[in-house]
Amino acid sequence: MLRVSLREISAALKEGRVSPTELCQRCLSFIKATKFLNAYITVAEETALKQAEESEERYRRGQILGDLDGIPVAVKDNFSTAGIETTCASNMLKGYIPPYNATVVKKLLDQGAVLLGKTNLDEFAMGSGSTDGIFGPVRNPWSYSRQYREKSVHNSHTENEDSNWLVTGGSSGGSAAAVSSFTCFAALGSDTGGSTRNPAAHCGVVGLKPTYGLISRHGLIPLVNSMDVPGILTRCVDDAAIVLGVLAGHDPKDSTTVQDPFKPFELTNFIDASKLCIGIPKEYHAPGLSSETLALWSKAADLFENAGAKVIEVSLPHTRYSIICYHVLCTAEVASNMARFDGLEYGHRSSMDKSTEVMYAATRREGFNDVVRGRILSGNYFLLKQNYETYFIKAQKVRRLIANDFVNVFRSGIDVLLTPTTLSDTIPYVEFIKEDNRTRSVQDDIFTQAANMAGLPAITVPTALSEKGLPIGLQFIGRAFQEQQLLTVAKWFEKQVKFPMIQLQGLMDYSHTVCQHQKSAFFS
Repeated sequence: MLRVSLREISAALKEGRVSPTELCQRCLSFIKATKFLNAYITVAEETALKQAEESEERYRRGQILGDLDGIPVAVKDNFSTAGIETTCASNMLKGYIPPYNATVVKKLLDQGAVLLGKTNLDEFAMGSGSTDGIFGPVRNPWSYSRQYREKSVHNSHTENEDSNWLVTGGSSGGSAAAVSSFTCFAALGSDTGGSTRNPAAHCGVVGLKPTYGLISRHGLIPLVNSMDVPGILTRCVDDAAIVLGVLAGHDPKDSTTVQDPFKPFELTNFIDASKLCIGIPKEYHAPGLSSETLALWSKAADLFENAGAKVIEVSLPHTRYSIICYHVLCTAEVASNMARFDGLEYGHRSSMDKSTEVMYAATRREGFNDVVRGRILSGNYFLLKQNYETYFIKAQKVRRLIANDFVNVFRSGIDVLLTPTTLSDTIPYVEFIKEDNRTRSVQDDIFTQAANMAGLPAITVPTALSEKGLPIGLQFIGRAFQEQQLLTVAKWFEKQVKFPMIQLQGLMDYSHTVCQHQKSAFFS
């Protein structure tokens, strides 16, 4: 079974109930069985099997490297991977093979993790649906779940599968789909304004955005340097804590990482809820919030209150400016970061070479999609000399006010904030593309981007199924560098809600046929 947690499969490996090679082969067969989800851009089959064999040898000798030794993982395709193509789902980087690993990738490999491949995303991580990359959109595994199919069976438009499949959310939709469909036990995403938490909520998995500066960004192809954070996607909170313990800590190659050493922690099974103070931000009652999500949010608050916790309504007064502020700062930094893709040193280069200027312009027109070009143009507009003070500087000041709102709330005695992650459950692709990328991003990042601007840790936990049989997640936001407290609260909540596992029986049966040659007591 691949439906166990990372911790459980790690124990099975240590006890010899399954071998790293068997586990790797099983995951690779699941990737083939779920190829139509388009979760992966590159599957590094040979590399993965070699890494699994090396792990198996270490187990044989009793020299395992840690809890991740032999564990299959996936990485979003905007992290550099030595010898494996890294595209950012863009024509600009198609065919680019980095000469080095991102620090987070290196840390995973140093712990013996098996890298299965690179996952799909919105081009250069600009989007909230994982629909805008050059390799096509990612399909949400819940589109094919028994829970959703049974609820939508009477709906006439569901007969056409080509139009009825659901989006994963973005931009780390490939990583979320990979974890949700059991093809790997953990995946890396990136989180700039909610890009890990948004797809995690829509795919029914856990999505953790750590405190800015806790995990190295070295080798993460930047979108917004001042907000980007590597994110962690797993099937339970405990697994997120294990991966965080491997990835966190100072990196001399990234000056934004904190100097303080990080001590990995194990989450307790017990928590005294009566000592907790949970904040409910009143400004998060946003327009467009579905009645189901609102009811679930209210139920979650009652859950804490009934357990003895203090639940207090709090105010984050500058929240209403946050999405506009985020848009200005995001596009300004995008304009700066995308300037490096000029067709000279690496990546796509246009054949139109009448002059350097013509080559530059043609390269960027051919290499970037409309979304990326649009953000570059917006950012450059905000950075023009005559606009700089009016837009960019003012947005930086508002960002400080937003960050101070959180400081004031936490100083008042609040331990953790409880909020929605998304406005509603996910929607069909045909509905999603009726609105443009920017409009969608504004709607879908409304509850998540403020944590990035304040640099705070946040986690989304799958909470319940909607009336349509689709996942709805809730978000917890914690104090800076207090991941242990945040994850402890999230784990307690996870245990109370008992979110149901996705039922993909048809895929399971197909995958069993694909790999029936494998013999293992663990998989029987």
